[in-house]
Amino acid sequence: MSKKDTCEIYCYDEQKVNRIKDEITNENLGSIAQLFKALADENRAKIAYSLCQDEELCVCDIANIIGASVATTSHHLRTLNKQGIVKYRKEGKLAFYSLDDDHVRQLILVAMEHTKEGKSNV
Repeated sequence: MSKKDTCEIYCYDEQKVNRIKDEITNENLGSIAQLFKALADENRAKIAYSLCQDEELCVCDIANIIGASVATTSHHLRTLNKQGIVKYRKEGKLAFYSLDDDHVRQLILVAMEHTKEGKSNV
């Protein structure tokens, strides 16, 4: 870091800081961190993005899309399911996955737009 991107003296707005700290305490930011942690894996991000493109895909479809085994893909899908990112339904011996809700789709698509703008390349 250079001197230009830090404060040169230490001072803070106590009222603003306390208000924000109270808001952080009252919100479930741990869940948000877990959501992003689940999507931080490239294969899980690919799965989520793939499910934005189609209503639902079976595990075998997803495995082929991400270039992984069915077992590895199932492991990633379980992680995404536990975080409420995807849901599944069984049809006979097949398991079909879809995004849990439109908020997840919006999150993925906004992240894609952000990366296309070139602002997330660190």
